[in-house]
Amino acid sequence: MSLDTWIALFLACWFISLSPGAGAIASMSSGLNHGFRTGYWNAIGLQLALLLQVAVVAAGLGAILTTSEVAFGFIKWCGVAYLLYLGWKQWNAPITVIQPDQEAKTKTTALALVLRGFLVNASNPKAIIFILAVLPQFINPQQPLLPQYLIMTLTMVCVDLVVMAGYTGLAARVLRLLQQPHHQAVMNKTFGGTFVAAALLLTSVKSS
Repeated sequence: MSLDTWIALFLACWFISLSPGAGAIASMSSGLNHGFRTGYWNAIGLQLALLLQVAVVAAGLGAILTTSEVAFGFIKWCGVAYLLYLGWKQWNAPITVIQPDQEAKTKTTALALVLRGFLVNASNPKAIIFILAVLPQFINPQQPLLPQYLIMTLTMVCVDLVVMAGYTGLAARVLRLLQQPHHQAVMNKTFGGTFVAAALLLTSVKSS
């Protein structure tokens, strides 16, 4: 993987991780209900599921690469289209409110939060589609695949851990904003724009 491709991957990971989804909401909820030190275990579970999902997607992409580069290119552009769709959907997302769960504060362990985070990602079929939309943009079919997958996975996990730490630690402030419909509408449009920006960034990636 070239340095330019990795930089594009790094930037795309930030765009994508910062955009709200099931993992971000779970992290904010955990931080609000359990504080940062305990709530951050949820992010560990999210990453364990991410590793599993990347392995599943990588195996599938490997099979496609051995049969047809045309099919692989088609998947790449479908991925860009999917990110644009997510941007449109987030831009028009309905207003929702997350409330603290008082009962959860006294009945959750670190292991339970890890499991919860794992299930949030692992049980979400959209996460597989999402990863499938991102990974092909940075793969060079002419180079060994395993090192590329390892670099992409490490980059995705490290960036996501940092972002989820932010969501977990700033949960109370963020959720106070989310309780205001106007503020949440602005955030939806901002994050919707990040999906579009990520999609546009991916169109310019050329593996070498």
